[in-house]
Amino acid sequence: MVLIIEKSTELTEFIAKHKGLGNTIGFVPTMGALHSGHISLVKKAKKENDLVIVSIFVNPTQFNDAKDLDKYPRTLESDILQLIPTKVDVVFAPNVAEIYPEGENKGADIDLGRLDQYMEGAFRPGHFKGVAQVVKRLLDIVKPDKLYMGQKDFQQFTIIAYMIRSLKINTELVVCRIIREANGLAMSSRNERLTAPTREAAGLIYKTLKAAKNKASKNTPEEISAYAMKKLNDSTL
Repeated sequence: MVLIIEKSTELTEFIAKHKGLGNTIGFVPTMGALHSGHISLVKKAKKENDLVIVSIFVNPTQFNDAKDLDKYPRTLESDILQLIPTKVDVVFAPNVAEIYPEGENKGADIDLGRLDQYMEGAFRPGHFKGVAQVVKRLLDIVKPDKLYMGQKDFQQFTIIAYMIRSLKINTELVVCRIIREANGLAMSSRNERLTAPTREAAGLIYKTLKAAKNKASKNTPEEISAYAMKKLNDSTL
């Protein structure tokens, strides 16, 4: 059975004991509502480390909309059942006070080199500050040799890579390939909030991007952009 730990002090003691034995630690941070993409990260971590720790924590500081936080799926029991076959060593499932004992503002001032102000960050103010804050806190607790994140969240892992370099954190970031649903939609916990028709239709985004890529050698950027936008605008998304 997987060991479930809720207290950071208990986890710290567990890790110190095993690091003292020379064991390497792989770490997969999640917000739960696990899917095959998460499981692929855990399996890769298991191949490359002596011990693997998965955290399940819905981080309030990365939600700029309180309603979004309230609606985020929380499925701890089923998440653990999915993790058992992977033979993960520890599931770290803390509460908010355990992660932020000094309040949710502590550690929120990490310099992200303005990487959080573009792309998705331009539409979700404070989101990536919250992501960096919680990942830094988790890295301080776990002190892993390797941190595993999915390629799907491009801006997120880019920001975390910058944070690791700038703060000289002794952890290697391992970015793993995207795992997709049958229609091409990248697997995401948030997909659970989509209706079945919308979830199926959303696969058009990936299909359109692939088609646009195939036109790169014969069409101008303007022509490719117009083609892609027409495909998306003509859809039922």
